[in-house]
Amino acid sequence: MTHAFAGPILILDSVRDGTMRLAALFVGPADAAPAPVGTEAGVHHPEMILRCGERAVWRARFDRPAAEPSSYDWNGTRYDLAGASAPEPRFAYVSCNGEEHGDLDRDPAERNVIWTRLAEGHREAPFSLLIHGGDQIYADEATQGHSASAGWPDAWPDDPEDDTLTDLRAHLRQRFFDRYSALYTAEAFSWLAARVPSVMQWDDHDICDGWGSLPRSAARSSVGRLLFDVAREMALAFQHGTRDGDLPARFADPAGTHLGWRVDLPGLRLLAPDLRSQRTRREVMGREGWDMVEDAARDGFDGRTLLITSVPLLGPRLSLLELAMILVPRMQKYEDDLRDQWQSRAHRSSWRHMLRLCRRMAAPAGAQVTVVSGEIHLATRATMDLAPGKVLHQLVASGVTHRAPPKGWARTLGALATLGESPLPGQPIRIRPLPGRSDRYTAERNALILEHDGGALQARWLLEKTGLTPPLAL
Repeated sequence: MTHAFAGPILILDSVRDGTMRLAALFVGPADAAPAPVGTEAGVHHPEMILRCGERAVWRARFDRPAAEPSSYDWNGTRYDLAGASAPEPRFAYVSCNGEEHGDLDRDPAERNVIWTRLAEGHREAPFSLLIHGGDQIYADEATQGHSASAGWPDAWPDDPEDDTLTDLRAHLRQRFFDRYSALYTAEAFSWLAARVPSVMQWDDHDICDGWGSLPRSAARSSVGRLLFDVAREMALAFQHGTRDGDLPARFADPAGTHLGWRVDLPGLRLLAPDLRSQRTRREVMGREGWDMVEDAARDGFDGRTLLITSVPLLGPRLSLLELAMILVPRMQKYEDDLRDQWQSRAHRSSWRHMLRLCRRMAAPAGAQVTVVSGEIHLATRATMDLAPGKVLHQLVASGVTHRAPPKGWARTLGALATLGESPLPGQPIRIRPLPGRSDRYTAERNALILEHDGGALQARWLLEKTGLTPPLAL
């Protein structure tokens, strides 16, 4: 029955002592395990980590060298790996892998064009890691089709019976499972993900649109809590290759109170705070999430920190838009979108705190900090001077499959950017065009490529219509 399985999809559990700990995921029948993964160390048998009806997610864990090329075998095929900490490693960063409505009904060739180009790029120069920065799926339609959640997030039953909630859980689990399964069988993505390990951090659409910025009454209702529980269960399995009680070593909290994680490579630290698990309308993260970032700032890491924050950390002034939403009733439906942003008035103190932590991370002589973000369905970049010779670069790549908004919205954001923003006195944020472009925001589907040239990190955006940008030295 091996042919019935989708996979392997590689997830990076951790990197320690020159070794990558990998999880290979397979999606298929629950009544028979997929074939084992083979390496020179032996065979590695998959175990079931999640079951949904007659189908399941299976996982095989195994080790591979981190600093040199290697391979593994499955079902008669050899899969070559570049190594997460190989000399001159090459990374791809993506976000927003879907759309809010009718995503799975789109023509696959049109939908996955950037994935196809990333796969072609891997054949020319292998990627070491795929970094997924949020909205790996768009689960907004998962609540449809059930009486208890059909009106979500605007309406829900006040006191649903236990049988109703049990039935809703089964409904949501099946809808999330089907959506992940469909995405993981997409041809270009599945080919690439079998050869390049992924690390992921979720954002709101992996739960529902605006999760964490919705009214407290919705988030804390029985339907809201159940929706989050199901989304988290599915994200643990499909995005992280794990389940509760079994989180890999890269996670800061083994109990999973938040899903922030860290991976240390030679001269490069990947730091991915969880901006959703503990988010409220007033707090971006809970105490445990902040502890992870503050610990990283105290470590004095002598190298580059790549801060993976699903929502852009450097952005234009949004107070005028928030005021417009208060004054214009028909715009209030977009309130949660602005409340999601670091720049929202509700999160101003948290925003300043995170920026100060970035400044502290960059303080050691050999340290630099670079932020990568998604979420806005546009490509852009920004800078903020931290100290003499130290610049905080932010690189935004958003919309690997989500189609770009109208160019007029990109121009509106560009106009807001001209107003300037200085959350830390004397350290203004500047929104800048991509290399080779004139507009501050580029309205094309895109992905980000991070590569090394003589040991120096540089960034290039892969744009749907105009191709690769010139490199940006970081």
